[in-house]
Amino acid sequence: MIKASRSWGGRSFDLLNVILMLGLCIITLYPFYNIFITSFNDPTDAARGGITLWPRVFSVDNYRIVFRDENMLHAFVVTFARTILGTATAVLFTGAFAYGISKSELIGRRFFLMMAIVTMYFSGGIIPYYLVVAKYLHLKEDFLVYIIPNLFNVFNAIIMLTFFRALPKEIEESAKIDGANDLRIFFQLVLPVSKPVLATIALYNAVFHWNAWYDAMLFGGDKLPTLQQILMQIISSNSNVSQLASQLGFGAVSAASLKLATMVITTLPIVFTYPFVQKYFVQGVMIGSVKG
Repeated sequence: MIKASRSWGGRSFDLLNVILMLGLCIITLYPFYNIFITSFNDPTDAARGGITLWPRVFSVDNYRIVFRDENMLHAFVVTFARTILGTATAVLFTGAFAYGISKSELIGRRFFLMMAIVTMYFSGGIIPYYLVVAKYLHLKEDFLVYIIPNLFNVFNAIIMLTFFRALPKEIEESAKIDGANDLRIFFQLVLPVSKPVLATIALYNAVFHWNAWYDAMLFGGDKLPTLQQILMQIISSNSNVSQLASQLGFGAVSAASLKLATMVITTLPIVFTYPFVQKYFVQGVMIGSVKG
C-alpha cells in the first residue's frame, strides 16, 4: 500500500510538472506567435485588433510593403554582408590573440592579457569613441566601420583562451618536430579541433552583428543602414510607416502590423541559424565550467 501510494504521488507530481511547464511554454511563446500571425493579417483589418489564434483576414501585404522598400533591401544586403564578414574576421582575430596568450613562453603575455581585461571595465565613453572612429580612423560611412572596431572582444577571447589551454600539448609538440611553424599549427591543427568554441564565438558575433543598430546610427548614415536601424525607425515613427505604404500604393494601413512584419523579417534569419550550431554551442558554453 505504501509503494502504491508513493507511485500515485509520483505520477501526480509528474503530471503537475508537465502542466506547469506547458503553461510556462505557452506564456513564453504566445507573444512571438501573436506577432507572427498578426504580421500575416490584412494591414487595414489589423487596426481593429482582436487577433488571437490565427489571422482574421490572411494577407501578405505587410511583407509586400516591406520588401518593396528599397531602403529595406539595401539594409538587408548591408546587414548580411556585415554579419558574414564581421563574424569570420572577429573569430579569426580573437582566436589568434587567445592562442598566442595561451602560450606560457610568450614574452609579455600577462601584460597583454591585463591590458585586454582592463578594457572590459573601463572605456573612454561615446564621445572619444566617436572621435577616434570618425575623425582619426576616417571610417564614417565606410563599411569597415562595422568590421574593424568589432574585431576583438575580451569576453570571447577568455572563452577561447580557456579552450586552447585545455588542448593536449603533445599535438603541437609532434607538429613542431615535423617542422611546422606556429601559423601552420594554428590553422591546420588547432582550429580544426576547436569546432565547439569556434561555433560558440561565431554565434555570439553573428547575433551581435545582426542585431546591431547603434553603430549604424552613429557611423552608417543613409549610406550604410542596417535592418535593426530600419526597424528602430519604423517602431519609433508611425508617420514613416504610413508614408511608406502610401508611396507604394497601399493606402491606409495599420502601422502596428507593418512593424510586426519587419520584426519577423529581422528576427527569423538569426533564429534559423541556432539549430545548425546547437550541438557545438552546448559544448562551447560549458568550457571551463567543469574543473578536473
